[in-house]
Amino acid sequence: MLTDTAIKRAAAGDRDYKMADAGGLFLLVTKAGGKLWRWKYRFEGKEKKMSFGQYPEVTLAEVRALHASARRMLASGVDPMGQRNAEKRAIRESNELPFRMVAFKWHEHWKDGNSSHHVKATWSRLKTNVFPALGDRLITEIQAPEIVAMVKAIQDRGKLDIAKRALETTGQIFRYAVAHGLAQRNPASDIKPGDILKSRQKENHARVDAKELPALLRAIEIYQGKHITRLAMKLLAMTFVRTSELIGARWEEFDLEASRWNIPAERMKMKTPHIVPLSRQALDVFALLKDLSGNNDLVFPGERNESKPMSNNTILLALKRMGYGGIHTGHGFRGVASTILHEQGWPHEHIELQLAHAPRNAVSAAYNHALYLEPRTKMMEAWSDFLEITQRGGKMIPFRAGVA
Repeated sequence: MLTDTAIKRAAAGDRDYKMADAGGLFLLVTKAGGKLWRWKYRFEGKEKKMSFGQYPEVTLAEVRALHASARRMLASGVDPMGQRNAEKRAIRESNELPFRMVAFKWHEHWKDGNSSHHVKATWSRLKTNVFPALGDRLITEIQAPEIVAMVKAIQDRGKLDIAKRALETTGQIFRYAVAHGLAQRNPASDIKPGDILKSRQKENHARVDAKELPALLRAIEIYQGKHITRLAMKLLAMTFVRTSELIGARWEEFDLEASRWNIPAERMKMKTPHIVPLSRQALDVFALLKDLSGNNDLVFPGERNESKPMSNNTILLALKRMGYGGIHTGHGFRGVASTILHEQGWPHEHIELQLAHAPRNAVSAAYNHALYLEPRTKMMEAWSDFLEITQRGGKMIPFRAGVA
């Protein structure tokens, strides 16, 4: 029996070769590096082969389910490959496509200009949440009540955000279908999230207040876990970027001589570039991180897989170990910084720009990322000085980032 580990490790050779699973199912590893699912069976005395797609788009668990279904069909006296071809002919002749096929066409069109992570996550949500309900239905036959039932079923699993995204993505697929003559109308346009989904009060990210900040900073300074995790928390406090923006940082984004961190648009929540002026304290921390990460392109490589960034849970678990579980999050540093900087009298527009909050439009966003850079640089220097004084209990002591 195949395993995911064995499949992942399978490398291309000088010729194509097979890796058997069970019941005639096998993985064909081509010399070009492709990994194709195939099933060899006999029908009415003739040997046939059926394709189930390629790995990893079709996982081991998914192909086994497809294989089991095809074997049941064969046991009932129906040729699975012949049935598939007949269905394809029917679709071509009727010019009507299943929702799943239209979704694939939409996804191929839509993915250009989106990050690989977003593209993969969107397709995964479709496979998990939408296709079980609508995937095999002809797109021209799907009505609004079916979409409502699908969305509510997701909500009933406690996945309200995913339910909203499923409705939005389904609407996008139908708009694509209408634009390309594959459907006459978009039934999802008749549905508003507020009409069918429960509302919930927006929750702010857990964070300490100004009085509790000194104790948190001291707890970070003496944190007994991984040095790279402690330094990540120090930088979240100093730069107040989003956790995802920090842990995904790459060394190519930094101009340390100019004391600047240039985060590209594709890594920002608002899809616009962002400049983070680096204080002298932040530069000291990055100097330590350069030694810790070695030749890795990532500033915060993962512990188990150095080709991927540190997990967001690493920060949350560290805060929990320090006694701040449910009290403060990595995102909480943004709220603390905003509150205190406003109280100190720094201009609102400077703070908002440094927080990289949503701009009014794409044109202003392309311009604003470098706006007020000089006063923002002074603000970030003052903020790190404030944190240093606060952590030291009010007495200015030369910065010491700790021993790596």
